Amino acid sequence: MVRLDFGRPKTKQQRCWVHKTANVLDKMPKSIQVNAKKAIHEIYMAPTKEDGLAAFEVFLKTYRDKYPKACACLEKDKAQLFTFYNFPAIHWQHVRTTNPIESTFATIRHRTRQTKGCGSVAATLTMVFKLATTAEKKWRKLKGCEMIEKVINGVVFKDGEEVLEKEKVA
Repeated sequence: MVRLDFGRPKTKQQRCWVHKTANVLDKMPKSIQVNAKKAIHEIYMAPTKEDGLAAFEVFLKTYRDKYPKACACLEKDKAQLFTFYNFPAIHWQHVRTTNPIESTFATIRHRTRQTKGCGSVAATLTMVFKLATTAEKKWRKLKGCEMIEKVINGVVFKDGEEVLEKEKVA
Protein backbone atom coordinates (compact mmCIF):
# COMPACT_ATOMS: atom_id res chain seq x y z
CA MET A 1 0.00 0.00 0.00
CA VAL A 2 1.24 3.47 -0.81
CA ARG A 3 1.98 5.53 2.26
CA LEU A 4 -0.72 8.19 2.29
CA ASP A 5 0.05 9.80 5.63
CA PHE A 6 3.43 11.29 4.66
CA GLY A 7 3.33 14.78 6.12
CA ARG A 8 -0.26 14.18 7.27
CA PRO A 9 -0.12 11.63 10.10
CA LYS A 10 -3.85 11.94 10.86
CA THR A 11 -4.86 10.80 7.37
CA LYS A 12 -7.52 8.10 7.52
CA GLN A 13 -6.80 5.21 5.18
CA GLN A 14 -9.50 3.23 3.41
CA ARG A 15 -8.69 0.09 1.46
CA CYS A 16 -10.56 -0.46 -1.80
CA TRP A 17 -13.40 -2.97 -1.41
CA VAL A 18 -13.45 -3.70 -5.15
CA HIS A 19 -9.81 -4.78 -5.17
CA LYS A 20 -10.08 -6.56 -1.82
CA THR A 21 -13.11 -8.51 -3.07
CA ALA A 22 -11.22 -9.57 -6.20
CA ASN A 23 -8.18 -10.61 -4.14
CA VAL A 24 -10.28 -12.66 -1.71
CA LEU A 25 -12.31 -14.35 -4.46
CA ASP A 26 -9.09 -15.18 -6.30
CA LYS A 27 -8.19 -17.44 -3.38
CA MET A 28 -11.47 -19.39 -3.61
CA PRO A 29 -12.79 -21.89 -6.16
CA LYS A 30 -15.02 -20.47 -8.87
CA SER A 31 -17.93 -22.66 -7.74
CA ILE A 32 -18.44 -20.67 -4.53
CA GLN A 33 -17.34 -17.23 -5.67
CA VAL A 34 -20.89 -16.02 -6.37
CA ASN A 35 -22.02 -16.74 -2.80
CA ALA A 36 -18.78 -15.45 -1.29
CA LYS A 37 -19.10 -12.23 -3.30
CA LYS A 38 -22.65 -11.73 -1.98
CA ALA A 39 -21.36 -12.24 1.56
CA ILE A 40 -18.59 -9.68 1.02
CA HIS A 41 -21.13 -7.20 -0.36
CA GLU A 42 -23.21 -7.67 2.79
CA ILE A 43 -20.16 -6.59 4.79
CA TYR A 44 -19.47 -3.28 3.08
CA MET A 45 -23.06 -2.45 2.21
CA ALA A 46 -24.16 -2.74 5.85
CA PRO A 47 -25.86 0.41 7.18
CA THR A 48 -23.64 0.60 10.28
CA LYS A 49 -20.10 -0.39 11.18
CA GLU A 50 -21.47 -2.74 13.82
CA ASP A 51 -23.59 -4.54 11.20
CA GLY A 52 -20.62 -4.63 8.83
CA LEU A 53 -18.39 -6.16 11.48
CA ALA A 54 -21.07 -8.74 12.26
CA ALA A 55 -21.28 -9.68 8.56
CA PHE A 56 -17.46 -9.80 8.50
CA GLU A 57 -17.49 -12.36 11.31
CA VAL A 58 -20.20 -14.40 9.56
CA PHE A 59 -18.03 -14.50 6.43
CA LEU A 60 -15.02 -15.70 8.43
CA LYS A 61 -17.06 -18.31 10.29
CA THR A 62 -18.50 -19.58 7.01
CA TYR A 63 -15.28 -19.76 4.98
CA ARG A 64 -12.26 -19.84 7.34
CA ASP A 65 -11.95 -23.62 7.71
CA LYS A 66 -12.01 -24.39 3.98
CA TYR A 67 -10.42 -21.21 2.62
CA PRO A 68 -7.96 -19.86 5.19
CA LYS A 69 -5.93 -17.89 2.63
CA ALA A 70 -9.02 -16.01 1.45
CA CYS A 71 -10.00 -15.19 5.03
CA ALA A 72 -6.45 -14.14 5.93
CA CYS A 73 -6.47 -11.80 2.92
CA LEU A 74 -9.69 -10.21 4.14
CA GLU A 75 -8.63 -10.03 7.80
CA LYS A 76 -5.25 -8.48 6.99
CA ASP A 77 -6.74 -5.05 6.25
CA LYS A 78 -9.77 -5.19 8.52
CA ALA A 79 -9.20 -1.79 10.17
CA GLN A 80 -8.67 0.02 6.86
CA LEU A 81 -11.69 -1.63 5.24
CA PHE A 82 -14.12 -0.04 7.68
CA THR A 83 -12.76 3.53 7.67
CA PHE A 84 -15.54 4.74 5.37
CA TYR A 85 -18.03 4.55 8.26
CA ASN A 86 -16.22 7.60 9.70
CA PHE A 87 -17.31 9.74 6.74
CA PRO A 88 -20.68 11.14 5.69
CA ALA A 89 -22.89 8.35 4.33
CA ILE A 90 -23.29 10.20 1.05
CA HIS A 91 -19.51 9.85 0.50
CA TRP A 92 -19.39 6.09 1.11
CA GLN A 93 -19.86 5.18 -2.54
CA HIS A 94 -16.79 7.24 -3.45
CA VAL A 95 -14.63 6.36 -0.44
CA ARG A 96 -15.06 2.56 -0.54
CA THR A 97 -13.26 2.17 -3.87
CA THR A 98 -10.29 3.59 -5.71
CA ASN A 99 -11.78 2.89 -9.15
CA PRO A 100 -12.86 6.50 -9.87
CA ILE A 101 -9.31 7.67 -9.18
CA GLU A 102 -7.78 4.89 -11.24
CA SER A 103 -10.08 5.41 -14.21
CA THR A 104 -9.28 9.11 -14.17
CA PHE A 105 -5.61 8.40 -14.65
CA ALA A 106 -5.99 5.41 -16.99
CA THR A 107 -5.99 7.61 -20.08
CA ILE A 108 -2.95 9.51 -18.88
CA ARG A 109 -1.10 6.31 -18.01
CA HIS A 110 -1.99 4.80 -21.39
CA ARG A 111 -0.83 7.85 -23.34
CA THR A 112 2.43 8.27 -21.41
CA ARG A 113 3.24 4.59 -21.99
CA GLN A 114 2.53 5.00 -25.70
CA THR A 115 5.02 7.85 -25.99
CA LYS A 116 7.61 5.87 -23.97
CA GLY A 117 9.29 8.98 -22.64
CA CYS A 118 9.73 10.63 -26.02
CA GLY A 119 10.33 14.33 -25.74
CA SER A 120 11.37 16.52 -22.88
CA VAL A 121 10.02 16.58 -19.35
CA ALA A 122 8.23 19.83 -20.19
CA ALA A 123 6.56 18.22 -23.23
CA THR A 124 5.43 15.24 -21.15
CA LEU A 125 4.04 17.47 -18.40
CA THR A 126 2.23 19.57 -21.00
CA MET A 127 0.70 16.43 -22.51
CA VAL A 128 -0.36 15.13 -19.07
CA PHE A 129 -1.91 18.50 -18.22
CA LYS A 130 -3.84 18.60 -21.50
CA LEU A 131 -5.06 15.01 -21.06
CA ALA A 132 -6.18 15.74 -17.50
CA THR A 133 -8.05 18.92 -18.44
CA THR A 134 -9.77 17.06 -21.29
CA ALA A 135 -10.72 14.17 -18.99
CA GLU A 136 -11.95 16.64 -16.36
CA LYS A 137 -14.85 17.64 -18.63
CA LYS A 138 -16.30 14.13 -18.26
CA TRP A 139 -15.90 13.85 -14.49
CA ARG A 140 -18.99 13.49 -12.38
CA LYS A 141 -19.34 15.69 -9.35
CA LEU A 142 -18.87 13.88 -6.06
CA LYS A 143 -22.09 13.26 -4.21
CA GLY A 144 -22.28 15.34 -1.06
CA CYS A 145 -19.47 17.68 -2.08
CA GLU A 146 -20.90 20.27 0.32
CA MET A 147 -19.90 17.93 3.18
CA ILE A 148 -16.20 18.02 2.27
CA GLU A 149 -15.68 21.20 4.28
CA LYS A 150 -16.94 19.43 7.41
CA VAL A 151 -14.62 16.48 6.79
CA ILE A 152 -11.64 18.81 6.29
CA ASN A 153 -12.53 20.71 9.46
CA GLY A 154 -12.49 17.50 11.48
CA VAL A 155 -16.20 17.07 12.12
CA VAL A 156 -16.70 13.59 13.55
CA PHE A 157 -18.98 11.12 11.75
CA LYS A 158 -20.17 7.75 13.01
CA ASP A 159 -21.96 5.35 10.68
CA GLY A 160 -22.28 8.17 8.18
CA GLU A 161 -24.02 10.59 10.53
CA GLU A 162 -22.52 13.71 12.08
CA VAL A 163 -21.78 13.30 15.78
CA LEU A 164 -23.03 16.29 17.74
CA GLU A 165 -20.96 17.78 20.58
CA LYS A 166 -23.12 16.36 23.38
CA GLU A 167 -22.88 12.87 21.81
CA LYS A 168 -19.06 13.11 21.75
CA VAL A 169 -19.00 13.75 25.51
CA ALA A 170 -21.43 10.94 26.36
